[in-house]
Amino acid sequence: MSNDAADLQQEVARFREDFDKLREQIGRVVVGQRDVVEGMLTGLVAGGHVLLEGPPGLGKTLLARTLADALKVQFRRIQFTPDLMPSDVIGTYVVMEAHGRRNFEFQQGPIFANVVLADQVNRTTPKTQAALLEAMQEGGTTVANQTWPLPEPFFLVATQNSLEAEGTFPLPEAQLDRFLLGLRVRPPSEDELDEILERTTEYDEPVVEVVLDGPRILEMTDLARQVPIAPEVRRAAIRLVTATHPESPHAAAMSKQFLRHGASPRAAQAMVLAAKVRALVAGRVNVSQDDIWRMAHAALRHRLVLNFDGHADNVDVDAIVDDVLKTAGGSL
Repeated sequence: MSNDAADLQQEVARFREDFDKLREQIGRVVVGQRDVVEGMLTGLVAGGHVLLEGPPGLGKTLLARTLADALKVQFRRIQFTPDLMPSDVIGTYVVMEAHGRRNFEFQQGPIFANVVLADQVNRTTPKTQAALLEAMQEGGTTVANQTWPLPEPFFLVATQNSLEAEGTFPLPEAQLDRFLLGLRVRPPSEDELDEILERTTEYDEPVVEVVLDGPRILEMTDLARQVPIAPEVRRAAIRLVTATHPESPHAAAMSKQFLRHGASPRAAQAMVLAAKVRALVAGRVNVSQDDIWRMAHAALRHRLVLNFDGHADNVDVDAIVDDVLKTAGGSL
């Protein structure tokens, strides 16, 4: 084995070890939700952002806070409410007085952190929601014609309640598209609920250890982007996206029947990046079609826009993704 190959294997082994460390620390507090934990860590390492959706009380906020506790990074939580203003998120200029002189100084908002929890993001107005767009896409925010870079890494975890509709403002398609992955947090099984009760009603609180820092996350992100992907595997992601477009001749039957808009090119990017992380977690330095298939639901579900029939029939977008996988030749 050449020195380059040996070094690469060591990097992959270290990547897997660090990924497992994070997963283990989260597992000390969060019971079950393995797919959600895996998806959130994948989003972090892939350099994207994650949307957590599910009924209240399932640990969405706890999951994000526990991840931050396991990282030596700056963490901020923003509780989104209808009266929250954009300046409450990104910051604003304030008048400062020193030595008898006044000047304007920029006071950073809570968005200036490595891990930001946007809790109940759909409870605030579209104007405030839009304050996140530039930060999510460009890694910076502009105030008074001056752009301020956000710290690196920058990872936004947004939560929203899937059951609550009154007093909420659904995220626009353009903003949903900025999330690399959309993850559904589902109710625990009876055994998991029993373990939750045991952990939360006893005296001993689980302690999370800090296992990684920001620079190490950036190194893992850089390694993931270097993982090669064969053209035919990349085409698998393209076929999946194309099958969501109702006007496409290759569209899945349910896409034609229930979708107004299919997924954007960002969905294909999300599948490829997430699949690269998944390959490294499995100890491989190549992406398989199975990696693409496995990331399809998380990359597509929040990007599909139902038409009138889809809403009237209360169609589950995951069922549409299942049909898209079948149409595009995928299997799970």
